[in-house]
Amino acid sequence: MAKRTIVTMPGDGIGKAVLDETLRVLEASGFEADYVEGDIGWEFWKKEGNPLPERTIKLLEKHKIGLFGAITSKPKDEAFDELSDELKDKSLVYSSPIVGLRQHFNLEICARPCKTYKGNPLNFIRRGKGDEVEEPLVDVVIFRQNTEGLYGGVEWSNPSEKVYDAFMTHPKFKLNFGKTPKEEVSISTRIFTKERTYNILKEAFEHAKKYGYKSVTLCEKPNVIRETSGMMYKMALEMQKNDYPNIELWNTNIDAQMMWLTKNPEDYGVIVAGNMFGDIVSDGFAGLIGGLGFACSAQWSKEGIAVFEPTHGSAPKYADYETSIVNPIAMIESACMMLDFIDEKSIAKKIRIAIAAVIEEGKVRTYDMKKMRGKADVVNNGAASTKEMADAIIAKL
Repeated sequence: MAKRTIVTMPGDGIGKAVLDETLRVLEASGFEADYVEGDIGWEFWKKEGNPLPERTIKLLEKHKIGLFGAITSKPKDEAFDELSDELKDKSLVYSSPIVGLRQHFNLEICARPCKTYKGNPLNFIRRGKGDEVEEPLVDVVIFRQNTEGLYGGVEWSNPSEKVYDAFMTHPKFKLNFGKTPKEEVSISTRIFTKERTYNILKEAFEHAKKYGYKSVTLCEKPNVIRETSGMMYKMALEMQKNDYPNIELWNTNIDAQMMWLTKNPEDYGVIVAGNMFGDIVSDGFAGLIGGLGFACSAQWSKEGIAVFEPTHGSAPKYADYETSIVNPIAMIESACMMLDFIDEKSIAKKIRIAIAAVIEEGKVRTYDMKKMRGKADVVNNGAASTKEMADAIIAKL
C-alpha cells in the first residue's frame, strides 16, 4: 500500500520548531508517511501579497490532510506597512490564512480536547473543605463552529450607502447609531445558519455518545443574543430530546461559564459553541491543564479534508533564540488527533502514553512547566529545550 502524504505547513515563528520535532516523534512511533511542505504565513504575505498561496490550497485539495504549525497575524495597517514596496499599490488587504483555509475547505467542525496529565506542575488546583488542596481531573472536549459567527469575515468600516441603509431599516440600529456619521461606523456581523449549527451540534452529541460523556453543554448567550445563540439553543433542545435523551443538555452563558471555570471543571464533558465563544472557552479550559503548550485542535470538513494544529500562536519573540525553548506537546498532541482521524488510533495511543510518562516522571520539563519566564537562557538553568522534550517522548516510545 502506498504511503499517505501529509501536507506540512510550518507557518511562522515557532511553528517550524514544534512541527519538526513532531515529525521526529511520528517517525519514532512507527507511523509511515510522505511529507510535502506547503507555503503559508507572514513571509508569503510580505513577498507575494498572499499568506495562503494557491499552490498550498492545491496541495491540500490533493492530499486532504494537513499538519499546521503557527501563524502570525497583525492589524490591517501594520500588515500593509510590511508589504513589499512593489505590492503596496495593489489594494491588497491581509486576512488570516488559517481562517482562509477554514472557509475555503469548509473546515466547519473544530474539536479542542483539554485533558489533565497526571504530574503536570501546571495543573489547576483549588482549596476544598478544610483548606484541603484539590486537583480536579479535567476531561473536556470543546466543539467550536469554525466558519460562521464573528469570524465569518462579513465586515465593513465606513460601509457603503447600500449596506448602511440596510442596517438603518433595523429600529435598534437606527436608535443607537442613526445619528453617528457613516464614516465613523464599523460593523462586524455574527451570522449563524441552521445547516452548520446542526452539524456542530450533531458532532458534539455524537462524540459524547461514542466516548461516554454524560453531558453536552451549550455555551452561548441566548438571553441576550437572541437570534443566533437563541437559534442554536432551540436546535440543541430539539436534538437532545429527539435523538440523545440519555445525554444531559446543559445551557451556560459564556460570561458565567468563564466565572464557573475554576469552580467545578471536572463536571463538564463536551462543550459546544459558536466560533468566538468556542475560542474563548477552549482557551479557558486549556489554562486548567497547563496552558497553550498543551492545547491541541483538529478541524475538518464533511468532505474529509482536515487540518491539525496547536492553538498557540507563532510567538515570534522566541523564534530567533539559538536553541528553541517552546513546549512541543500541543503540536505532538495535534498530530495524535490526526492519527485518530486517519484511523491510526493505536499509534496515537502509544504516543499519548509516552507523553503521559514523561510528564508524570517529571525529569524533563520545558520552561513553562518549570514556571520560568521565556528567556533565551532557560535551558542553561535547567529547562528542557523543544528538542529535549521530543527526545524524552521518543525515549519512552
